[in-house]
Amino acid sequence: MTDEPEGGQSRPCPSCGEPVWPADNFCESCRAVLTSPGVSAVGAPSAVPVCPHCQSVSISSDGYCESCGHKMPAARDHAEIDLGQLAGVTDRGVHHYRNEDALALSATKAAVGPVSIAVVCDGVSGSDRGDEASQVAVEAALAVLEPAVRAGLDEATASTQAVQAAQKAVAGLTGPPESSMAQDAPSATFVSAIITPDAVTVCWLGDSRAYWLADGNPPTGQQLTTDDSLATELVSAGVLSAEEAPESPQAHVVTGWLGADVSARSARVLRFVPPSAGAVLLCSDGLWNYLPDSADLAARAMPTALADPLGTARMLVEFALQAGGRDNITVVIAPFAPATAATASCADPSSEPPTQPGARSDDE
Repeated sequence: MTDEPEGGQSRPCPSCGEPVWPADNFCESCRAVLTSPGVSAVGAPSAVPVCPHCQSVSISSDGYCESCGHKMPAARDHAEIDLGQLAGVTDRGVHHYRNEDALALSATKAAVGPVSIAVVCDGVSGSDRGDEASQVAVEAALAVLEPAVRAGLDEATASTQAVQAAQKAVAGLTGPPESSMAQDAPSATFVSAIITPDAVTVCWLGDSRAYWLADGNPPTGQQLTTDDSLATELVSAGVLSAEEAPESPQAHVVTGWLGADVSARSARVLRFVPPSAGAVLLCSDGLWNYLPDSADLAARAMPTALADPLGTARMLVEFALQAGGRDNITVVIAPFAPATAATASCADPSSEPPTQPGARSDDE
């Protein structure tokens, strides 16, 4: 008789029906990849569990907070995900009539130890069904990343496969060629992160960003992604200074996106080995519109982000709302505690893609 593994009762393998255990990565009989023993969530339409104004859980049947009296926002207007080892918040903002941002998170395990996975997408303003584009993109990407990470697939390869799945999902929203939708296909920006005990792997296309926030006195920050935007190209060409770019009309004209009318720019993958404890921050431009500097982000978020990722994400979303909230806002915080002291390394294995001849505005 085989001893029963710790961690709960067996269940049937969804592929062959043989018993498998909660900690199994594969079915020993058919080698199928099994569903993650961790937890995952997508910022999709669902009931808001707490009042975003006062964090009370006392919500009346007609949708009002019984503590502060505020009307609860529509499910997609404000969503929060707290998985313990990482958390995220998305909000419609002040001026937009709907939230076209979306996020998906997972807290799982792999051979290297606990792994945090995050995906943030921002529907490109002006394209059709931007809210649906971002939603299907994060769902498709997480569906690839979670089993790939658990199976021990290289993080860069997993990231590439995930963004390809997201691209296919968004492209699938396009209507027939004669429809108006086909002329302005649904599209979205993309950024993902896989945080293991050893390194952080990010993948992106567009201008949603990933930052590294290092613990210290004072805390320091580093932008890990480079925007696929016309403003970035103009800065590189010397036409604009880095200080002028955020105020330029070209600041939110993206040159890379997911969608049927796919851009010529390809997604890029970067592996970063942090030298110390800190946190990874993923966000849409609704945050970095008001707080683009990595040092300023670190000063606001650290050291709270290490122990309270949800509270930190809420605080940064609230900051953007108070600063004007002119766009949808999404913030994900994932603390990082290195298994061993490491030397920082940052390498982009992909070559620079060709310049995109067309461009899209990501700001109405």
